[in-house]
Amino acid sequence: MTELKEKAGADTLKRDIRLIDAVGIGLGAIIGAGIFVVTGVAAGVAGPAFVIGLVIAGIAATCNALSSAELAATYPQSGGTYEYGYRLLNPWFGFAAGWMFLAGKLAAGGTVALGFGAYFSALVPAVPPVYAAVAAAVILTAANLFGIKKAGRLNTAIVSVTILTLVYFVIAGIPSFDAANLSQFMPHGFSGVAESAALLFFAYTGYARIATLGEEVHEPKKTIPRAVIITLVVSVVLYIAVALVAVGTSGSASLAASASPLQAAAQKFTIPGVFWIVGVGAATAMFGVLLSQIVGISRMMFAMARRGDLPSALEHVSRSRSVPDVGIVLSGAVIVTLAVFGTLQFVISAAAFTILIYYGIANICALKMEKADKLYPKAVAVVGLIFCIAMAASLPLVTIAAGLSLLAAGFIFRVIFRKFTGTALEPADQKNSA
Repeated sequence: MTELKEKAGADTLKRDIRLIDAVGIGLGAIIGAGIFVVTGVAAGVAGPAFVIGLVIAGIAATCNALSSAELAATYPQSGGTYEYGYRLLNPWFGFAAGWMFLAGKLAAGGTVALGFGAYFSALVPAVPPVYAAVAAAVILTAANLFGIKKAGRLNTAIVSVTILTLVYFVIAGIPSFDAANLSQFMPHGFSGVAESAALLFFAYTGYARIATLGEEVHEPKKTIPRAVIITLVVSVVLYIAVALVAVGTSGSASLAASASPLQAAAQKFTIPGVFWIVGVGAATAMFGVLLSQIVGISRMMFAMARRGDLPSALEHVSRSRSVPDVGIVLSGAVIVTLAVFGTLQFVISAAAFTILIYYGIANICALKMEKADKLYPKAVAVVGLIFCIAMAASLPLVTIAAGLSLLAAGFIFRVIFRKFTGTALEPADQKNSA
């Protein structure tokens, strides 16, 4: 750990993120495409009972979030679970978490950019979706280069628009709510509810973005746990309200049949104009998610470069803005490339598995913490780990195989890269993580 601090001394990040900014980053990462898209898929597998699946997913996310929060409060450095894996388990566990995070989030960044482009083009038909996607990625990359404080303010503004949109959706939908749409509440039994919970879990997973930025959070011991808890509470309450109104106004079949389930529900509202407002909310949500993804990806690159798992250029920090500028530019460039040429379907198909590996390792790290450092009972991490294993096992075999192949490719890369750079695989790592 001493060597890590000395090495980081030349390139350090500034603690500019306070509670409101941390909450904004968490909400920006969570309240995105999930609630606007996954709602319909979940309704298709569970019927109206997908609302229960949403609650179960919220409980699972809360356990995982609390594990991440206590780890980030104790080890407030960039990299999140990558850093915790190095310190508390083994360099290979840490690398596995970092590699899977980068693979999943970079591919997701391209997808979210295209999603934003599609929604924006629907609102402004004169602008082709790809142009809008590329413009969004370039603008948000530039915003990140201006510093985390300015990026945080932009993110807070974006999140505010999205939340106000969803609150308006709930209020506008109440007069059209029909309890008859909740009949045959659980048509596919509890197995359908369980499957919907696994799907909806990914609508909550952005809370880890706060932990990934631990090195830039002001008073991390207090700020990170508070920010994570506030983020989850707001998200769970808002999600449940939106889900109840959506299924109560249009029925689960209508939601399942639409690629834009909230817009499908809005068409049943007696109050006009909600359809377009939801479209604006979806566009701003994806814009906010893309902003937070560039933030998280660049900090993960910074952390992995500092440990010698990625090229050293990625740990460069701008002297004037105190941000990992090379990592930000590379993150934006990859996302722009994916938006232009198409996303990596192989990686996207494995994204569900990659994120569960990431959180599974986080829970194992939480179990390995010293008793004096723990903020919550060990049962929290145990429950979180059980949820991760159960949800990973529920995924299709082809998805699991894709995820394991991606992980194996990462391990091969690490061996080759460290041999090429002359960095030992184990002794130096263990010394750094002491």
